[in-house]
Amino acid sequence: MRFRSKVRRIAGLALLGLVASAVLSACDKSPSILQPAGPIAQNEAYMAYMVFGVAAVVFVLVTAALIYCIIRFRDRPGAAEARQLQGNQRLEIIWTVVPTLLLFGILFFTIRTMFLVATPPSPANITVNVIGHQWWWEFDYQQNGKTQFVTADELHAPVNAIVHLNLISDNVIHSFWIPQLTGKTDVIPGHNNTMWFQATSFDPNNPDNNVYRGACAEFCGTQHAHMDFIVVIQTQSDYNSWVTQQMQPAATPAAGSQAAAGLKVFQTAGCEGCHAINGVTPPVKGLIGPNLTHFGSRQLIAGGVLSNTADNLFQWVYQAQTVKPGVDMPDFNGSAGSAGNLSQDQVNALVAYLESLQ
Repeated sequence: MRFRSKVRRIAGLALLGLVASAVLSACDKSPSILQPAGPIAQNEAYMAYMVFGVAAVVFVLVTAALIYCIIRFRDRPGAAEARQLQGNQRLEIIWTVVPTLLLFGILFFTIRTMFLVATPPSPANITVNVIGHQWWWEFDYQQNGKTQFVTADELHAPVNAIVHLNLISDNVIHSFWIPQLTGKTDVIPGHNNTMWFQATSFDPNNPDNNVYRGACAEFCGTQHAHMDFIVVIQTQSDYNSWVTQQMQPAATPAAGSQAAAGLKVFQTAGCEGCHAINGVTPPVKGLIGPNLTHFGSRQLIAGGVLSNTADNLFQWVYQAQTVKPGVDMPDFNGSAGSAGNLSQDQVNALVAYLESLQ
């Protein structure tokens, strides 16, 4: 009776742990590879299901055999000493051959999946140079080998288009990952990698369902966890409109407006040393921060740490090192190590200008 009580207690704890794991995982809104929205993620999901299925069957069979042996051959009061037997050759062959066949089967499907996702089914419709910085992503849209426009933290593509990505790092090793669209690929300094994706899922009634979260999947420094971006999937016409907008120079603020005052702050506070605004700053390569030409149309700030609102942007400009410690963006609140001492009115004017850059 005592043995059965222990078994029930262990089984109850195991069941409680399983339920807790399921509940806690359901609370996480992180993107899942098991919710694919494109052919690469779909093939990887199939592979994950297959490996999990094989592992689950093996686990159940081995655990069941172990429990059976524990119960069937347990020591009992007054029982005779157990017979000592040498190895059973037939069993040894079975538990050597069967796992070998299982592993070779998994290897076959793994290699097959690698070939399926390695090469796109047709030539790319869009080519983007993806540059990993510390800690944000830059997206340089290419046409005939030349830059069309540059944006940050937000990658746009039309539904069903094949997007080719050239992965570049100017600092340390990163890993580019869009769980619901494509797998992880390392972004290595001095060794440019490539990858592709295609989004085949599209919800015309709920635009939020067409936005996918991406992340850096390789530890790259103190703010590695805050190096996110989003992928926005659009209809072809909406995407064409977005491209047309992105190729325009920055909007000129109305004379005497708060945004016009913010432009002067941008030009005098040292912002031009790190950021470019097409039509406002001279073209300079190797800038530290993102291109801000159409900053106001973006959804994220600082590698996904904040959503793009006026209040959040104020905090980012005024005390960036509090929001994201160690980032290249300095404070402008006059504290030790800050790049300047802007008044709240100046920061509000700068925020108004940046948010006007649609």
